[in-house]
Amino acid sequence: MRRLSVLFYVLVFLWSSNAFSQQNPINDAFTFGEELNFEVSYGWLNLADAKLEINRRSHTQNNRPHYKIDVFGKTKGAATIFGRVNDNWGTYLDTSTIHPSVFYQHIEEGKYRKHEKVSFDQNNNKALVEVFEKDNRTLKSVKEYDLPGRIQDIVSGFYYLRTLDLDELKKGETVLIRGFFDKEIYNIKLIYEGTERLETEIGEKETYIFSPQIPKNKLFRGDYPVKVWVTKDQNKIPVKIKANLFLGSLNFDIINAKGLRNN
Repeated sequence: MRRLSVLFYVLVFLWSSNAFSQQNPINDAFTFGEELNFEVSYGWLNLADAKLEINRRSHTQNNRPHYKIDVFGKTKGAATIFGRVNDNWGTYLDTSTIHPSVFYQHIEEGKYRKHEKVSFDQNNNKALVEVFEKDNRTLKSVKEYDLPGRIQDIVSGFYYLRTLDLDELKKGETVLIRGFFDKEIYNIKLIYEGTERLETEIGEKETYIFSPQIPKNKLFRGDYPVKVWVTKDQNKIPVKIKANLFLGSLNFDIINAKGLRNN
């Protein structure tokens, strides 16, 4: 089920947009207590559930208030025959700067385990990565990395994007994605493809369409194999993601949204 795990990464990582000229973003898109739930399907087979959740209360990091945000991905039903996936990625996101102070991931896929914590020093462009043993208690390694400036992780980037004025984008324009994940800096282009009215489980929505340029690999088919639909409203939530694989396609479809800032 490692392929399914990669697609959970896509769900959040492709949003790590870095319009760094906007140093002080104004957040009127999300707030404490927001919860977005998705169903992951392959053809007629429902494989997994995914959830993006902002904790209901403020958390303090570096003497500043933060959003605590978690992304969960978990296989269900027949998909567990091929191996159980129970993953959690999270971030502590500064409520003022909309940049992360801490990122963590807890990965459980079959017998595979990974536990990691990244502490960001956004002012000095450093990241301290702590990797833990399978028990998630014993520290295995610590290493510091240089960053090319202020940066997002795979969770915080999605929420940063939601603070941007997407109405200013013109069809065909690209946005550079820059994020730190698995001890590496990633730069991927996000192409804006226009708008589309889409029927979803939470109603009919006018949406923006984006296609991230994914590096060639054995999982995806085509140069732009992933499309994302995000609501063209103040909330700017993703409602559908479609990934074209070499065999068939995988879909993330929203099934409910709770605690939205704007109703």
